[in-house]
Amino acid sequence: MNNKEFWFVVGSQFLYGPEVLDTVAARAAEMADKLNASGNLPCKLVYKVTAKTNKEIADVVKEANYDDNCLGVITWCHTFSPSKMWINGFVNLQKPYCHFATQYNREIPNDEIDMDFMNLNQAAHGDREHGFIAARLRMPRKVIAGYWQDEDVQKRLGSWMRAAIGVAVSKEMKVMRFGDNMREVAVTEGDKVEVQAKLGWQVNTWPVGKLVETMDAVTDAEIDELMDVYKANYDFATDDIETVRYQAREEIAMKKMMDAEGCKAFSNTFQDLYGMKQLPGLASQHLMAQGYGYGGEGDWKVSAMTAIMKAMGENGNGASAFMEDYTYHLVKGQEYSLGAHMLEVCPSVAAAKPRIEVHPLGIGDREDPARLVFEGKEGDAIVVSLIDMGGRLRLICQDIHCVKPIMPMPNLPVARVMWQAEPSLTTGVECWITAGGAHHTVLSYDVTAEQMKDWATMMDIEFVHITKDTTVEGLEQQLFLNDLAWKLK
Repeated sequence: MNNKEFWFVVGSQFLYGPEVLDTVAARAAEMADKLNASGNLPCKLVYKVTAKTNKEIADVVKEANYDDNCLGVITWCHTFSPSKMWINGFVNLQKPYCHFATQYNREIPNDEIDMDFMNLNQAAHGDREHGFIAARLRMPRKVIAGYWQDEDVQKRLGSWMRAAIGVAVSKEMKVMRFGDNMREVAVTEGDKVEVQAKLGWQVNTWPVGKLVETMDAVTDAEIDELMDVYKANYDFATDDIETVRYQAREEIAMKKMMDAEGCKAFSNTFQDLYGMKQLPGLASQHLMAQGYGYGGEGDWKVSAMTAIMKAMGENGNGASAFMEDYTYHLVKGQEYSLGAHMLEVCPSVAAAKPRIEVHPLGIGDREDPARLVFEGKEGDAIVVSLIDMGGRLRLICQDIHCVKPIMPMPNLPVARVMWQAEPSLTTGVECWITAGGAHHTVLSYDVTAEQMKDWATMMDIEFVHITKDTTVEGLEQQLFLNDLAWKLK
């Protein structure tokens, strides 16, 4: 994302004369430079134009739509900018849009303020005129208000940019399915045509036999090189080196196939391992550590969402991981959820250096696989589930607080994360089930619920947020109204 940028388009008009327009342009360029220097924006903000006519606006929107490096448009009105001249541009805008309601000066200058000052500094009502037309056109948008040099405002702008990064990644997402879905599982299914039309995802299947052919072509030298990477990043808690080397063979082959097709996410299932000796465990985990998304049991939706949320997180691979609610601790006053999976939890969420271990799997009818074992770190997080409601997509997000597991669980040979759910474990479970949330999720410490809401708004899909204030009755009412609203769209 180093070469990606957001465009800063400032609204004005010819009414105020060339001196005012020159001042507006100089200030807009200064604001972009200082915002870039703040360190709070993940991508460069580029001042493009002080737009004064319908054509200027339409032209810059057209340019933004077809510029692959432009991830979104941020507008602000330094002066009054009549909003009818924005219509032709706005109705054609295809990139994420943020209305930055700010002003150049922090304070009203008591001794200096006169009508010349008022003509130049009209953001207070210029932004209202500007906001009306976006509301009238029912545009998906983010409105951020506040002084542009305040850190909290800059961070909100940066947060919105990260959601827009998720949109860009989504629009180019390719998912490689090794085999099909686990038999008879409902929630991992979905309308791939609708998802491609709505989210941009290309979801296709490659035969496991092709993967096995690619594995057979992997050389010992390639495996040796990856083993050195394993040794540098993980502790070896096994003497069964050949099993670990087999996982390296699987990883190299899967990466080769994905990179050849431009895929950033993959899925597989233990019911389709024909020709393979092990279910990929360590292989899948280390691929996720490199930013690839994964979904178990053929769950391509959670696979793509994992890759997208990793890209939205810090440095392009934030602490986001494929996750599954496995079991509960229901002691009164000590209610926790234990999240894990058979093998595949990303080490980006580990509290300490993960260990490579080899244990029987008890499912899939294959050899004992190597996997990374660790405890998840403490901290506030979210879990996210994308589900197909038949005719539309729903994104469900729940606030959680991850804790150090309250017991060591010495006989559980998998990566695990333990958390307290909002508003409580039992109410949270009731809300999650009521909303139709899947058993597979993406758990993230770095991506926020607000960012996921922004992403859902940009993608024009339903968003449901379970918070400390959520009640089952309130959620039921919200879902009922959502159903009505989306049927009318």
